Amino acid sequence: MLKNLRHLFPARKFNFLASLQQDYSIVQYPHLRRSHTVNKNSDDTELWNSESFGKYLEEIRKEFDEECQKKDSSNASRWRHLSQMCAVIERRETLLENLETLRKIAQDEKDREFKELAEEEEAELKETLREIHSDLLEAIVAGNEGDDYKSFILEVTAGVGGKEAMLFARDLYTMYTNYCNFRGWFTEVLEEDHMEIGGIRHASLCITGQDAFQTLKREGGVHRVQRIPVTEKSGRVHTSTVTVAIIPRPDDISIVLNSSDLRIETKRATGAGGQHVNTTDSAVRITHLPTGVSVECQTDRSQIKNRELAMKKLQARLYEAEIEAQIASTVSTRKSQVGTSMRNEKIRTYNFNQDRVTDHRIEDGTVHNLKGILEGREILDDFIGNIRVKSKEKQVKEFLSSLRENPKK
Repeated sequence: MLKNLRHLFPARKFNFLASLQQDYSIVQYPHLRRSHTVNKNSDDTELWNSESFGKYLEEIRKEFDEECQKKDSSNASRWRHLSQMCAVIERRETLLENLETLRKIAQDEKDREFKELAEEEEAELKETLREIHSDLLEAIVAGNEGDDYKSFILEVTAGVGGKEAMLFARDLYTMYTNYCNFRGWFTEVLEEDHMEIGGIRHASLCITGQDAFQTLKREGGVHRVQRIPVTEKSGRVHTSTVTVAIIPRPDDISIVLNSSDLRIETKRATGAGGQHVNTTDSAVRITHLPTGVSVECQTDRSQIKNRELAMKKLQARLYEAEIEAQIASTVSTRKSQVGTSMRNEKIRTYNFNQDRVTDHRIEDGTVHNLKGILEGREILDDFIGNIRVKSKEKQVKEFLSSLRENPKK
C-alpha cells in the first residue's frame, strides 16, 4: 500500500519524526543541562528495555492516576511533576511504536530505495529516542527533588570555634540576607542573637519566594571556615564551623498546637539592641511539652510580635521533626533509587588565605573568589546554580546505576 502511494510524494520521504514533533511538546528543565546527563554516543538499549525500568514507569503512571482521582489539590506540586513525567513517557511510547513499524517496513519491503528511506528514518527516530530518554531522566530527577514550599526558615548557628565561629556566622547570615534581596525574595527576621564582639550566636530568617526553597535547600549542613582571626597575633590559621539549617514551612499542612501542650515564658531580652533590652519582658520562650521542643524569640520590642514569630518557628520545628521521623522509618523505592542528599557533614569550606570556596559534595566545586561569594550576589548565584546542576547529575547517575545493577529486579 505504501509503495502505491509513493508517486504522490515524489520529492519527500515519509516522516514519522515530523509528526511526533508537531503532536508533542518538549519538556525542558532549565537547571539541568542535557549535555551533562546522557551520552548520545552510548547505546543503553538493554537498560531502557529492562524490566526494572518498565516497572518504574508503571509506578509513575499509577501514582499519576491516583493523584488525578483525588478531589482535593493538596499536593499540586507532585501532580505537576507527575504530569510532566507522564507526558514524556507518552512521547516515548509513541516513538517506540513508530520504530517498530519502521523495522517491519525495512524488513518486509522489497523496493531497495524505499527500504533505504525506512532505514534512514529509523536512524533519526533512534536519535530522537535518546533525546527523549534525556528528557525523561530530567523529569524523573525534577519529580524526585521533594516537595516545594512557598516559605521556609533558614537558621545560622555558630559551631566549633568560639568567637571566630560567631563572627563567621554573622558573615554567612549577611551573605544569605543579601542573596535573598538579590533574588527578590521576601524575608522576615525571626531571631538574631548578636554578641558584643560583633558576631552572631544564632539567627533565623523566614524566606518566601518563587524557587527559593529548591535553590537554597542544599545549603543545609556544616560550613567550615579557615582563616587567621583578627585577635590572632602569631598568624596561625584557625578552623571554625557554622551550621546552616533549612526548615520548610508548609502552607497546606497545619500543625495543631493546643494551649495545654505549650509552656510560654517571658523574660528580659539580652544582647545588643537598644534601650528596651533588659528593661521589658519582651523575649518569649515557647516549649512544646509533648515533644520537648523549645524555641525563643526576642527580635521585636513587642512581646506579642515575638510570641507570633516564636509560634511560626515552633510549627516549622515540629514539622521538620515529623518529616525526619518519616524518612528514618520509611524508605520508598523512588527515594532509594534517585536519592535526595540534602545534608552532609562539612558540605563546604571557606579558605581565606587561598581565596577559595570548595563544596565537597560535587566535582569541580571550587571557586577562587571568596569575597564575591560572601557578597551574596551574582557570584554566589552562579555557585549555587552549579551545585544544583551537579546534584541532579549525581542523582541521574545513581538512578541509572540502580537500573544497571538490577536489570531484572
